[in-house]
Amino acid sequence: MPDPSTSSAPAPSRPWLHRASSLGWTGALFWSCTVAVTLWLLASGYNAVVEGDTTHLHYALLGGFSGFAATALGAIAAIVLREISARTQDVMLGFAAGMMLAASSFSLILPGIEAAQSITGHQLSAACTVVLGLALGVALMVGLDRFVPHEHSKSGRKGPQTERFNRVWLFVLAITLHNLPEGMAIGVSFADGDLHVGMPLTTAIAIQDIPEGLAVALALRVTGVSALRAMLIAVGSGLMEPLGAVVGLGISSGFALGYPIALGLAAGAMIFVVSHEVIPETHRNGHETPATLGLMLGFAVMMFLDTALG
Repeated sequence: MPDPSTSSAPAPSRPWLHRASSLGWTGALFWSCTVAVTLWLLASGYNAVVEGDTTHLHYALLGGFSGFAATALGAIAAIVLREISARTQDVMLGFAAGMMLAASSFSLILPGIEAAQSITGHQLSAACTVVLGLALGVALMVGLDRFVPHEHSKSGRKGPQTERFNRVWLFVLAITLHNLPEGMAIGVSFADGDLHVGMPLTTAIAIQDIPEGLAVALALRVTGVSALRAMLIAVGSGLMEPLGAVVGLGISSGFALGYPIALGLAAGAMIFVVSHEVIPETHRNGHETPATLGLMLGFAVMMFLDTALG
């Protein structure tokens, strides 16, 4: 009889153990912390709504669904227009990037500093509070970029176990990472009940979601996806905005300095996406100057909207 200790029989299959080992301890720790914090934030947001006025939640959801509707509009336009030149797409994405940068500055960072100063009573403490939020936003996006399997148009596949996923779904996950900070920014902007902060930011995000939805649908069609399926996927990607809005509201309601920290977090996440995703995408086809002019135009339009509506 063979010795069991030296038996060559294969070990029992443990898929969960294989996934955990391939993800690594850093990834497991990141996801554990992310899930725990997300549940806490959602509970905080729920308690704040139950104990207080539901108006903030209504505003956040309306803002999130406005972004979803704008994304859907752009996706539907992709079927009508069928084909848009790469130069035009780069200009449109540059315009969206400019609006996101201006929204981060005028509708998130500056109100965050003002809110933190009213709480702490000190300019230096207010600045440090918002900088902490910026750092948290960047850390969140770096973690998601590292530990969520997805695909970039130029640099290829990123994250763990990407070989297990179809290229289309990797692209969808990349879109999801892009839309999350936008939804969070909308939720945070309405957390204090100040429409002068929420309205300009929501308007800006909704406007820039139209070319984004269009670009996403067209990019999916290039990968071989049918026009109808590309439209449905692009429309579905916009659902991250109302979900992100609820998460952003929960961040703002969790503790006293939650509002200014959340404003900084949303700004940091959006700026990261612009620098890491949007600008490289607009420059990869050799249209740097038109894309930059589109960015400057988007920045100016958002600055005007913030001044006119805010």
